[in-house]
Amino acid sequence: MAENPNQKQIDKLKKQFAKNADEKKGGDPKKPKSPLFGFYWVYIAIFALFIGMQIFSAMSFSAKSSNYQEFETALELGDVDRVKIINEKKVQVFIKEDALKDSERYEEVRSSNLSEEVNPGPHYIFEMPSQAFEDRIKDYYEMHPGEKQIAVNYETQDNFLGDIISWVLPLVLMIAVWMFLMRRMSGGAPGGGGSQIFNIGKSRAKVFDKDTEVKTTFNEVAGMTGAKEEVLEIVDFLKNPKKYTELGGRIPKGVMLSGPPGTGKTLLAKAVAGEAKVPFFSLSGSDFVEMFVGVGASRVRDLFKQAKEKSPCIIFIDEIDAIGRARGKNNFTGGNDERENTLNQLLTEMDGFGTNEHVIVMAATNRADILDRALMRAGRFDRIIYVDLPELNEREDIFKVHLKGIKTDDTVDVKLLSKQTPGFSGADIANVCNEAALIAARKGNKQVGKQDFLDAVDRIVGGLEKKTKIITPEEKKVIAYHEAGHAAVSWLLEHAAPLVKVTIVPRGRSLGAAWYLPDERQITTTEQMLDEMAATMGGRAAEHVVFDKISTGALSDLEKVTKQARAMVTIYGLNDELGNITYYDSQGQSEYMQKPYSETTAEKIDKEISKIIEGQYQRAIELLRSNRDKLDQLAQLLLDKEVIFKENVKEIFGPRRWDKEEENPGAAAPDTEASASDEPEQDGPVEE
Repeated sequence: MAENPNQKQIDKLKKQFAKNADEKKGGDPKKPKSPLFGFYWVYIAIFALFIGMQIFSAMSFSAKSSNYQEFETALELGDVDRVKIINEKKVQVFIKEDALKDSERYEEVRSSNLSEEVNPGPHYIFEMPSQAFEDRIKDYYEMHPGEKQIAVNYETQDNFLGDIISWVLPLVLMIAVWMFLMRRMSGGAPGGGGSQIFNIGKSRAKVFDKDTEVKTTFNEVAGMTGAKEEVLEIVDFLKNPKKYTELGGRIPKGVMLSGPPGTGKTLLAKAVAGEAKVPFFSLSGSDFVEMFVGVGASRVRDLFKQAKEKSPCIIFIDEIDAIGRARGKNNFTGGNDERENTLNQLLTEMDGFGTNEHVIVMAATNRADILDRALMRAGRFDRIIYVDLPELNEREDIFKVHLKGIKTDDTVDVKLLSKQTPGFSGADIANVCNEAALIAARKGNKQVGKQDFLDAVDRIVGGLEKKTKIITPEEKKVIAYHEAGHAAVSWLLEHAAPLVKVTIVPRGRSLGAAWYLPDERQITTTEQMLDEMAATMGGRAAEHVVFDKISTGALSDLEKVTKQARAMVTIYGLNDELGNITYYDSQGQSEYMQKPYSETTAEKIDKEISKIIEGQYQRAIELLRSNRDKLDQLAQLLLDKEVIFKENVKEIFGPRRWDKEEENPGAAAPDTEASASDEPEQDGPVEE
């Protein structure tokens, strides 16, 4: 018999309907069910029981609150049967049964609240010290000598329920608050409030496995060519471990990613996990730090225990310097330092697992120089990969990655943008792209253009323009000559960074700024440093030449040249007087904070620094005096336009004979990057 072609589809739909019905009845089978019983229900039950008992006792007790005057009135009428004094202060009055039935006076207390039967009493109640009550009733009988005295009984009652509640309720509240705090500190992991007390020592790492696969690959990691080559071997080992272990090889146990912030260390670690297709444990160094002693070490043990169970895998610890600082230095917390205990446990675990367990530890830090030596030795972190700031070609690749989600027009030149952003990290480039999109949206454009990106670079490097800042004409003239001095000296010196743009529009904390496009060089000569220092002092030199006085506008210039001169003398050994010597500790291992030279040498260093700075200052003054007419033209043009570019300076001073042919003629005209120190020259007094 031929099978109905639609029968398979019908059976498939039936199974789907049955599955949906089961999920409606029992819920999602993969989703963990919340426990039916929890400690919070205990608190609710105790509280409800306490309230119910109070309500029941109030309903069953029918005595009316009264006072001694009403009691004495009933006593005069002869209606009082007896009196009971509880705990020497609470007076209970019992009315005779005949008076209750016959008199309308006791209508309110005749029957109990729960039934229509005659209330056996007590009928009235009031509080009064027993001694005072005895004195008052004694005086009453002295005034009524022939009246029959009523019986007064004394009784002591213990309120067991109230005493128990008064002890238990505060204890329950304390336990509830404590468990709530434990739950908050343990991160609110599932399992109920009480279970969190026992989970505080568990690892807080996020696990990415086959169910939550890491999607990041090396295609999304632009630049970092050398770093990617280093980690590719680790990816290959995790995919094919036998290829190395059969030959007796041993893969590095640990890989340390070091470099400036924003260079993509965390992104590179995620890409390794995504390429290797293995479980990935991700956490921060601060996740081990806790207020309780021993918690950090316990979390380290639990982390490696989980990793061994899921090997081959990768453990990634971001910002490891939170627990990996060098031990024994600046330890003011006593002998039992929780951070050091955590580090000791980490060192033990990294030595504890064998080479056949296929657990690789990756870590990232911005401060590799402060890490403990035992952590960086071979056998723990065998490889240290320095992730440096991207070069020109790498910045171009990073721009291409971040421009994928941005609507750009035909004017955007990726090569130009990479040239205009020397010293930018991957995070800075991402910020430029985002800021350019925001600027274009603010203008109402449908696409992001070239000028939007250049404005974004200016915004990030120099700060927001402040065109509303009030500046007097005299101050504006001083600022114009100051910036013109920078531009003129840098144009007239061979090794100074090429000028791109000068502005006297206040931006950020500066009153004016000069943008340069420095050469991306790996080493710097003495002549290059001296020319850069002379260009930096050009602003103050112009003030001296034109106005014969100086202002506070050169604060950032003085700070910059002082650092450069001190580096020449004490770090790079570029001073003839002191010779080929350096006082710089590049490893940061100096155990003492004192200067590594004598007071006589310190005086010599100060003299040489001053000599270098003053020499370049006089050099800038001489250059500007010999070109005073051109300086005046440039300053006047800057006052008129507020922003001038390289072409304007070229028209006044003529072409630089040592300039190379421009690969991109349009690269210098728009707004661009900052000075050779990767920061804008911020001229003008610093606003406090």
